[in-house]
Amino acid sequence: MPAPATLRDLRRLAVGRSLAPAPSLGAALDRLAFVQMDPLRAPARAQDLIVRQRAPRVRAGALEARYPALAVEEDVLYAYGVMPRATWALLHPRLAANGEPRAPVGLERDVLAFVREHAVRAPAHPHAVAAALGAASERNAWGGQSRATTRALERLHYWGLLRVARREAGIRLYEPATPPAAAAGAPDAPERFRRLTLVAAALFAPVPERSLGEVVALMLRYAAPHLRGASDGGRGGVLRALLADGRLEGAVVDGVRYLWPAEPSAPVRDGGARARILAPFDPVVWDRRRFEQLWGWAYRFEAYTPAPRRRFGHYAMPLLWRDDAVGWASAAVRQGTLDVRAHFVHRRPADPAFDRAFEAEVERLRTFLALPSAAWSP
Repeated sequence: MPAPATLRDLRRLAVGRSLAPAPSLGAALDRLAFVQMDPLRAPARAQDLIVRQRAPRVRAGALEARYPALAVEEDVLYAYGVMPRATWALLHPRLAANGEPRAPVGLERDVLAFVREHAVRAPAHPHAVAAALGAASERNAWGGQSRATTRALERLHYWGLLRVARREAGIRLYEPATPPAAAAGAPDAPERFRRLTLVAAALFAPVPERSLGEVVALMLRYAAPHLRGASDGGRGGVLRALLADGRLEGAVVDGVRYLWPAEPSAPVRDGGARARILAPFDPVVWDRRRFEQLWGWAYRFEAYTPAPRRRFGHYAMPLLWRDDAVGWASAAVRQGTLDVRAHFVHRRPADPAFDRAFEAEVERLRTFLALPSAAWSP
């Protein structure tokens, strides 16, 4: 990637590199290496909205429908999402605190045995597991109550003993999994973590060094705690190691140090006179620090903010015009019609091409959602 010298260079690289079109859904997933998932559908789930911008022929729900045929896995990286198996293999085998693979006991052992037996016929639905092993509940990570068997399924999935085979109405169905075994020539633990760091650097490039360090810390906490001892001394150490061996490059723009992989995984394209409505978790806008530095205003995702305190609305989607984030859009489906409203931080773009580009983006969103009609208001 050429070294950026100005904020405009950074914006062009951030937008053009990340949003370069891919020929297929699988190619888009391979290029991204990770897609964050979120259950809200407003007007579609975040993972579908993210893929939509990279694989133009994909329709809403395609990722879930085609998941069994794709070489991908659901797992946690810095957040929960879907990733190619090449990324997944860097996370596994996850090891317990004693340095050994997880050895299920008690309910986990019983759930694993049930899924292995059930998988001869079909992937196991959490309801079937609960029906067979009891519907007792336990406290979940959000402070509520979940079935103990469902929590056991989630833990077995995290440890790589189960995998998500597919989803049914959004519910994960499980089957046995085999974590990748250490083979001759496979990367050692420090190298696995360096490669995971490069996945994050490529996803958010060009990324502020501080932001990348925070993503690395999230991965060490949630996705790869077993690699903490092999992580070159933590987030600062792994970044220094990658800069020293030339796999990361950097430049200082407006007093902020930005990093990117020396070998980009996607071409940089000029987006031209195009408007784009992005998911709140899209890699282009995910890092709120970088967003403010590049575009000069603070975007917030407020779906979980009490309504009286919202500025942007329940599901505000950042709105790009060319390589500028000019505001946000809200979308709702009313009686089969897609209704899209645009909101601007400062003022509506004066270029008459904007209205045509925004209308074209609304039409792309309508087609993506397979709706018969759309209305829009800027």
